[in-house]
Amino acid sequence: MTSAASDARSDAELVDLARGGDMAAFETLVDRHERRIYGLARRLTSSVEDAQDVTQDAFVSALRNLSSLKDGKSFGPWLTSIAARLAMKTLRRRRDSRSVSLDDSRLEEGGAGDIPHPRHIADWRAAPDELARDSDTRRHLDRAIAGLSPEYRAVFLLRDVEGLSVRETARLLGINEGNVKVRLLRARLALREKLTTVFGDPARQVTPVSHERSNG
Repeated sequence: MTSAASDARSDAELVDLARGGDMAAFETLVDRHERRIYGLARRLTSSVEDAQDVTQDAFVSALRNLSSLKDGKSFGPWLTSIAARLAMKTLRRRRDSRSVSLDDSRLEEGGAGDIPHPRHIADWRAAPDELARDSDTRRHLDRAIAGLSPEYRAVFLLRDVEGLSVRETARLLGINEGNVKVRLLRARLALREKLTTVFGDPARQVTPVSHERSNG
């Protein structure tokens, strides 16, 4: 039997077969995308159990709604949207009513003045492509992403990791597009701060420029 890794058929071909009742074709789609979807769900929910549930429910939903997918080539992004939506529902159910909601617009009320200014801004000791290939770097990156607040982590993962559009991210999170952009900026700055303290060269540290208005 052909494995998902070596199956040369495209997602579009497999979707067409699955629509016709070929469950083996759908199983190939599951094998092909399961690891990525689980990784997204795990990062969004910060829970192995919830991530497993989200992953399973995402594929069940995809199978049930396969006929609504207009273009089989878009199966991957479509599945990502389903998983992200389910993960957001899981987070909302989990969060206490006293906590800040994922779609709480008060997070953006302060405007640009509340955007944090990193204390550590320095050149990397190694080139970015070298860091990207290093497994230790990946562990630090995963840890830094996990350390973001849920609302910032969700925007960063959907926009910068999964490549969803601003509009789609806003729709999934139930916030406006402006808030998506602000949260993404804050998430990127927070990650840069966390990673620069690990990989930055202290000898070349740069003092951040203050953006506060002068009273004079």
